[in-house]
Amino acid sequence: MEAAEKKMRWPAFPVHDPVLVIAWLLAILSACFVHPDRRYLSYIDWRSLGILWGLMVVIQGMKENALFDKIGEKLLCRVHKGWQLAAVLIFLCFFSSMLITNDVALLTFVPFSILLLHNCGMEKLALPVVVLQTVAANLGSMATPIGNPQNLYLYGLTGVKMNSFLSLMLPYTGVSVALLMVSLLFLPERKRQLWLDGGGECGSGSGETAEQTERPRPGDGACGGSRRQLMVYGVLFLVALLTVLRLVPWYMLAALVFIVVLCMDRRILKRADYVLLFTFLGFFVFTGNMGRIPFVHGMLQKLVQGREFLVSVVASQCISNVPAALLLSGFTDDPSALFTGVNIGGLGTLIASMASLISYKEFTNTYQECKGSYLLVFTLVNLVFLGCLSLFHGLF
Repeated sequence: MEAAEKKMRWPAFPVHDPVLVIAWLLAILSACFVHPDRRYLSYIDWRSLGILWGLMVVIQGMKENALFDKIGEKLLCRVHKGWQLAAVLIFLCFFSSMLITNDVALLTFVPFSILLLHNCGMEKLALPVVVLQTVAANLGSMATPIGNPQNLYLYGLTGVKMNSFLSLMLPYTGVSVALLMVSLLFLPERKRQLWLDGGGECGSGSGETAEQTERPRPGDGACGGSRRQLMVYGVLFLVALLTVLRLVPWYMLAALVFIVVLCMDRRILKRADYVLLFTFLGFFVFTGNMGRIPFVHGMLQKLVQGREFLVSVVASQCISNVPAALLLSGFTDDPSALFTGVNIGGLGTLIASMASLISYKEFTNTYQECKGSYLLVFTLVNLVFLGCLSLFHGLF
């Protein structure tokens, strides 16, 4: 029995994932017009997939060792008011997403925030904080090539230099910080006093005893936070950054991550987001086939060229920004507009960025009666941010 439990089991293929299903339905449909041949292999950006997989595994390893929870707890030790607590939780998502991707930031810090606000007796902050955490993660991730999958893909595809990328996205990052700071002024209970002990537990400043829960505290994990493992994952993360900068071949990164993690903790290998990787494959096949159909290629090229920002923002609202980047990348000569369009396009509807669904599921699992309120607040806040950043793009 014990041997069976130790055996590595891979999760069942999630055919219920809507984006994955759509990607492969489109791929199969396009294959009816462009029959499979050797050129199919050339559609796939193996470099992007290899780097993305390596980063997923490394970051998951860091998360399993409670690195990000510990960082969050340290930062929370000095807050005294509601707005300070909210600011720490929101900007944790903003800055961490630059290095660990927007979806991992939300998976890590949204459950942490819900638990913490519950223990503080400040649940009125939960809805606006989670919404702003989602906005923050989607906006912070646009600042670096590894912040989200579309940036990693476009960065490798276009061959843009790091300094050019950073100079392109820095103004939008600055405006995003300003907008998030202004948002703190509209939070309920922002001036309420609170206290936190060194372990991350929290209570109200009025002396009320916080209700205790049986949920696990942040930082409690199966892997226990091994310092040795964290050092190894830190080295692998540096190798991944060098790979993004084109200083290390991607296949060396993938091989190194696989061998090291297999020997150290092979459970981590099965926890990468393979749904996203298979979704990429489906869209690679679809977009590759579309480029080989002269009528469709010409039509998309005429639609996109000169309107990259607008088209990518609108497309992101319907199919999310990662598929929009994959679909439109082959029909434009202006990668800068596409970069900004698919990143800012992650704001808006709930599916504009698939990472937003993570927050929605985490929040509504705890507050099932608040689904409608969450969607309303989420949509309004996202439209305000989308409008402000689109206006800035027009001026900039």
